[in-house]
Amino acid sequence: QLKFVVSGGGLVQPGGSLRLSCAASGFKLEGYAIAWFRQAPGKEHEGVSCISIPDGATFPLDSVRNRVTISRDNAKNTVHLDLNNLKTEDTAVYHCAASPENPYGGTCLAMFINPRPYALDHWGNGALVTVSS
Repeated sequence: QLKFVVSGGGLVQPGGSLRLSCAASGFKLEGYAIAWFRQAPGKEHEGVSCISIPDGATFPLDSVRNRVTISRDNAKNTVHLDLNNLKTEDTAVYHCAASPENPYGGTCLAMFINPRPYALDHWGNGALVTVSS
């Protein structure tokens, strides 16, 4: 079963930055689209960013698009999410999930359209990011 170990969460002040890391456990990242999701208290589970060979990097949320960078290091079997200029509304539990890549693209979009299979319960731990002064 595909699992990830997420690290890097914490308390940060508004305007600050944070790097989250997602290390694959028990499988190799090659051939998978990797997406970051988050869930804030009382809010829906939502996609933050995704990376795959056919799709490149995608950012479905207008509210984070210009403040987030996603990268992958296949040698370390890890995907990173850099969050910049953090806002209080970014407070949430962040986690990552994977789906086999469609070589023709569209995997990331499919993950965001139907996020239910990518809920935290199925993928390992999450990292709590708290943005507060």
